[in-house]
Amino acid sequence: MQNTKKALLVVEDGSVFVGRSCGAHGEVCGELCFNTSLVGYPEVLSDPSYAGQIVTMTYPQIGNYGICRADLQAARPALRGLVVRDICFTPSNYRSELSLPDYLSETGVVAIDQIDTRQLAQLLREKGALKAVLSSVDGDVDSLLAKARQAPGLVAVNLARAVSTSSSYHFDADADAAFATATAPPTKQSLNVVVYDCGVKRGILRNLSRVGCQVEVVPWDTPAAEVLKRQPDGVFFSNGPGDPEPVEATCAAARELLGKLPVFGICLGHQMISLAVGGQVEKLKFGHHGGNHPVVNLRTGIVEITAQNHGFSLLFASLGPLLPDLSGGVAEHPADGDLRFWTQRHLAPVVQTTAYGRLQLTHVNLNDGTPEGIALLDLPAFSVQYHPEASPGPTDSHYLFAAFVRLMQGKKDYLDIDISEDRLAEW
Repeated sequence: MQNTKKALLVVEDGSVFVGRSCGAHGEVCGELCFNTSLVGYPEVLSDPSYAGQIVTMTYPQIGNYGICRADLQAARPALRGLVVRDICFTPSNYRSELSLPDYLSETGVVAIDQIDTRQLAQLLREKGALKAVLSSVDGDVDSLLAKARQAPGLVAVNLARAVSTSSSYHFDADADAAFATATAPPTKQSLNVVVYDCGVKRGILRNLSRVGCQVEVVPWDTPAAEVLKRQPDGVFFSNGPGDPEPVEATCAAARELLGKLPVFGICLGHQMISLAVGGQVEKLKFGHHGGNHPVVNLRTGIVEITAQNHGFSLLFASLGPLLPDLSGGVAEHPADGDLRFWTQRHLAPVVQTTAYGRLQLTHVNLNDGTPEGIALLDLPAFSVQYHPEASPGPTDSHYLFAAFVRLMQGKKDYLDIDISEDRLAEW
């Protein structure tokens, strides 16, 4: 039965959106962001990287195919609230187990629909990330506005602590087999990988397993010494929510493990590795959230359409000075920080870090010129800002999991993989 209770979304700049409550009754505050994916709302809802945020879906109709629990990326949603234009109460899909509104009510997620999400997305693009309060219990706009302005932001808050596992566990690939569709059989598990859980998605664990990794997941603050005792073949640093700088224990572990084992990082994990080698991060105006972001691989020149979900980004120039002989003779970083400078020159520039040798910029976002991938040339480590597991999103970047296996096998050309062959091998 459809709900008719009113809900309010009040933004800290004074904007007010009046709509219908379509999830759990209650009140939440958080930082607003918008996601441009056309499908994949179950994966978005259950992505731990959205902790602390109220997510707006820009595609107008959400919930048409209901919820299949095999698609969920975590046991429970971590986001603060959901905003959509038109929610579907009667889904039609053979895999659907319950409707989206029922799932929201079941998991305590406050949600609103029947508002102009295009107007809201435009507001965030113009003014940047804004705090807001979403409520179905308080109808006083002035009261909600005061709460929005007093709400804490995402900067300097360790949100990874809230979404990480509390104890280590082994990922059971067989128990996850319900997700399998028309994919080829997974590779025999022959490599042991320890995953630092800063908010890891199930899709990432699934992909590591598919390429031949036995996966053990450990809490975000596990000391490097504890990981080394396990004698793994490699270490993976996962995605996660919010500001990377307060996640000090994970960064310290990355700093200690670099050079001792092959290392791969995604999203927050990429930022952990970047900070560990001496880089700095900045908060993006409105972040990257969606499944249609073009990224160029500077090593191959191939463009990948990628899935993204982050609000912070590496400042590439902070990693160290350019090495002109490995950067096409260029000695100075672009003054405006726009790394599309390198795509126009078909170059993957190299910098000299203070303590970890040479580092190469491998991937660049073609929308805004921000860095999307790095690789250490003198140590076995690489990372990307985007989400190659595609949960949800396009599958262009699955090759990065195969690249990690190649790195653990000691191959020097581990990143130079034909994307089309990698995608075909999945089927």
